[in-house]
Amino acid sequence: MTTMTAPAFEKIVVGQTLPALTKQVTVEQIRRYAEASGDRNPIHLDEAFARSAGLPGVIAHGMLTMAFANQLVTDWLGDRSWLKRLQGRFAGMVLPGDELTCSGSVASKQDDSRRVVINLVVTNQRGEKVFNKGVAEAEFPPQRSETHAA
Repeated sequence: MTTMTAPAFEKIVVGQTLPALTKQVTVEQIRRYAEASGDRNPIHLDEAFARSAGLPGVIAHGMLTMAFANQLVTDWLGDRSWLKRLQGRFAGMVLPGDELTCSGSVASKQDDSRRVVINLVVTNQRGEKVFNKGVAEAEFPPQRSETHAA
């Protein structure tokens, strides 16, 4: 796991991009996610079943894709507790072997509440969006005061 140093709130600007995160999706990763999440739907685990359901084969869980978008943000923040909201829309299937690129940019910054809104997108190696309209909201802790009462 790569954890970055938390960005200084004062230096964040609207339009700023987060460092991209790339993930290679494997059958083993999908199986492990199914076990961890308790979602053992056969479209994620059984190749024959998935094909009988009209799919090209097993597909990754949508929430696994969302977890990658979450990792993009929490790696950038450096502190997971600062992430207050994450939402998005799944736009396409993720298959084993897909290489996903998670990207994000600062959409707004509220100085009074120290909140930042980040737009998120996850695309596959063909440039197709598999997760879009993603939005994360982070709240930075209060700035430490350098002045002390006498």
